Amino acid sequence: MRAVGHVDDSSESCYHRGVMQNGDKKQPWWKCIFGRIKYGIRWLLPGLGFKRWLLLVIVGTMLLGLGLALIVLDVYHNAPDAWWLPVLTALSLQFLDRPIRFLVFGGLGVILILIGVWGSNRSLLKPFVRPGKPVLETLSGYRRKERGPRIVVLGGGHGLAALLRGLKEYTHNITAIVTVADNGGSSGELRKDIGILPPGDIRNCLAALSSDEALISQVFQYRFSAGAGLEGHSLGNLLITALTEITGSFEEAVAESGRVLAIYGKVMPSTLSNVELLADIQEPGSETIVHVLGESQITEAPGRIKRVWLNPANTPAFPPAVSAILEANLIIVGPGSLYTSLLPNLLVMDLAGAVRASRALKFFISNVATQRGETDGYNCSDHVQTVEKHIGENLFDLVICNKCFKGKLGRSVEWVKANEELRQHCNVYESDLADEIYPWRHDSKQLAKVVMDLFYDRTGPLTD
Repeated sequence: MRAVGHVDDSSESCYHRGVMQNGDKKQPWWKCIFGRIKYGIRWLLPGLGFKRWLLLVIVGTMLLGLGLALIVLDVYHNAPDAWWLPVLTALSLQFLDRPIRFLVFGGLGVILILIGVWGSNRSLLKPFVRPGKPVLETLSGYRRKERGPRIVVLGGGHGLAALLRGLKEYTHNITAIVTVADNGGSSGELRKDIGILPPGDIRNCLAALSSDEALISQVFQYRFSAGAGLEGHSLGNLLITALTEITGSFEEAVAESGRVLAIYGKVMPSTLSNVELLADIQEPGSETIVHVLGESQITEAPGRIKRVWLNPANTPAFPPAVSAILEANLIIVGPGSLYTSLLPNLLVMDLAGAVRASRALKFFISNVATQRGETDGYNCSDHVQTVEKHIGENLFDLVICNKCFKGKLGRSVEWVKANEELRQHCNVYESDLADEIYPWRHDSKQLAKVVMDLFYDRTGPLTD
């Protein structure tokens, strides 16, 4: 239902009788025409990439008209006694001065060109425009996001997917670099049985960046609850596995899956090597350190994680991931599981070095709540210090923390809060970032808005 008093610039709002209806209110015909003119002028705003093509159409039409005029003049001079000459004289408005004739014919020509270009664009774009959303708004939004900052996000799991879901509303130049150390669930079974890299975290990121998250990504995320050999597997994991067999490479399978979902941005693995995550864990109530192999086993083992590393330790990075980091305007680490999602990316050889060498702004986003079996009792300072202990100090320009502690958390789960030690060590920004329904998670829209506001506050609008 349209709000009363709202002027709808779409053609459907103007009746052929010269009135415009908004709810129960009818606008005069002249207001309708004024609204149409105002809407048409908006097509000439900077950044749409429309004016250059319109100018080309006008120049082409002018040249065509000039050619036709030369033919008409030739006929006019060579047939002085033809019966239709008076008609031609009247149609050419020769009884008016030439400047006035230029304004009349030129004005009509421009109006017809604009109507023709607008109508053709509307017809061509109609299949791609969402119902109720004007063509101009769709085009301007796409152009704005196309020129958005180049953002690289490192992480995995639901935290990374939540951030990507919000960032795609601001820019299409997103690269998600995802860990491939997972060995549990559907991904672990496919990794063990077929020998491909685990697709689970990559699947979540592809779904989050999808242009049609309402339906297609839900199908992509669908998990079979029964069926021999299918139970527990998600359709997206199976699709990526099938595409790996068809294309012969995991990275090509991920790229093709992105095309199927029409994603905004890119998703890529941190490495193409078959890596395993290992951890040193201090047993509860003792000084004994045990070695645990496998991401899923690490979170289930009792005790406190002291450090993690990859096997093999000299795992090479996926070259396009390194290039994306070096070309980025903004690099974001987190949110996500500290030891099993964030660090496995940064432990890949050359990725941490590329992050450090990059001239981009570097943000660390702390989790909203602790994770059982992994970060029990951790505050925001513990998260940052753990990363720096593994990778090196002074890596981040800004640490973003949540300060909304409303809602009920699960058993043995606590809020991750910023403390004075963190504020003395890093630049910290705190905001209300928790989701109202699931308070242990980030709110996608609010988190993305804070990130982009902080980025533009420190860099200003990009001009490249």
